[in-house]
Amino acid sequence: MEYRHIPVLLAEVTQQLQPHPGSIIVDCTLGGAGHAKRLLDLVTPGGLLVGIDQDDAALVAAEDTLRLGQQIPEESVKLLKGNFAHLDDLLVSAGVAYVDGFLFDLGVSSPQLDFPERGFSYREDAPLDMRMDPGSQTLTAAEVIATYSEADLARIARDYGEDRWASRIARFIVEARTRTAITTTGQLVEIIKAAVPASARREGPHPAKRTFQALRIEVNDELGALRAGLQASVRWLSSGGRVAVISYHSLEDRIVKQSLADLSRGCTCPPEIPVCTCGNEPVLRILTKRAITPSSEEIEANPRARSAKLRVAERR
Repeated sequence: MEYRHIPVLLAEVTQQLQPHPGSIIVDCTLGGAGHAKRLLDLVTPGGLLVGIDQDDAALVAAEDTLRLGQQIPEESVKLLKGNFAHLDDLLVSAGVAYVDGFLFDLGVSSPQLDFPERGFSYREDAPLDMRMDPGSQTLTAAEVIATYSEADLARIARDYGEDRWASRIARFIVEARTRTAITTTGQLVEIIKAAVPASARREGPHPAKRTFQALRIEVNDELGALRAGLQASVRWLSSGGRVAVISYHSLEDRIVKQSLADLSRGCTCPPEIPVCTCGNEPVLRILTKRAITPSSEEIEANPRARSAKLRVAERR
């Protein structure tokens, strides 16, 4: 199966990052290089596109996409394997001095959902894995299901999946694993279906969607990585440089919105204090007071874009 990924909000990302010949742009979530291909076209000649991904398949596909049919100078592209949580180390290793624009396109890419063996999808029966980087990660979704306490399973489903049936799902999982090991996505889906009342299953999204999201976030520490990556990106931005983040669920969007707001806030002293003592200086300027969302035409062409929200900030 071919590694394909339709870039979300491509025109909007391009407009907001303002890449031009000579720019240094870092795509922190390379995927199939849909965004990166367009950004590379705009930064050459003289610029640099750095692509980061922890998925070997994504890096191989991106190399093919970026080089295919193009005479791209070797020095114009650097592809790095890793998690953007370690952005400082990755950029130091690449010899990058500063960055004009960062892109974070969060969530699971289409190929990871489409390849059943990765274990991300609740629509296909496969090993319960969900690791973004199987080569270096040891914790799998199956291990979480097998070893976490009922209270921790409920916390994950509630906090990361925002599932109203979190406690009931956790109880059903713990009861089921006493009878047999839960090792496949199909087994877990059936347990979740049994836990969610029939009336709730008849409306809304697939009953397993939220639990699968929660497990994926836990296995890959996605929210911790997001906080670390955003903080690091701001340290590398040149003056006037921009960071653009596409999120797909409310947990991510809240973290993005709050992180950017915190970095754009100046003095936090109480108003009754005449002279600032906190010393806080705003680092960013928020460019999107309201998140940018896909057009109806884009959603029709790519339904996975439906929940996307783009937020952008500029280095002062």
